[in-house]
Amino acid sequence: MSIYLGVNIDHIATIRQARGTHYPSPIEGALLCEQSGADSITLHLREDRRHIQDADVEILREKLTTKMNLEMATTNEMIAIAGKIKPEDCCLVPEKREELTTEGG
Repeated sequence: MSIYLGVNIDHIATIRQARGTHYPSPIEGALLCEQSGADSITLHLREDRRHIQDADVEILREKLTTKMNLEMATTNEMIAIAGKIKPEDCCLVPEKREELTTEGG
């Protein structure tokens, strides 16, 4: 039996957004995780774009050499983005506007 490591980079983006800067970079974080042996990268593109941004998803799609696991709400917009980006995996996650980070899913 093999064990695989998937790393969620949402909190890197949360810090970036809270600071209102371009750092820390979730892109650089994801690539460092891959270089360190991660088998997949998980990111959650929320409807409110609270942490991960559209550009992050697009850039990571081009740069990742491992699997992308895109967490998303079941909305027409998110389904269209997933259809365009074509992540290896999608995880449907319910969202509530009042939560700081996703509490379910």
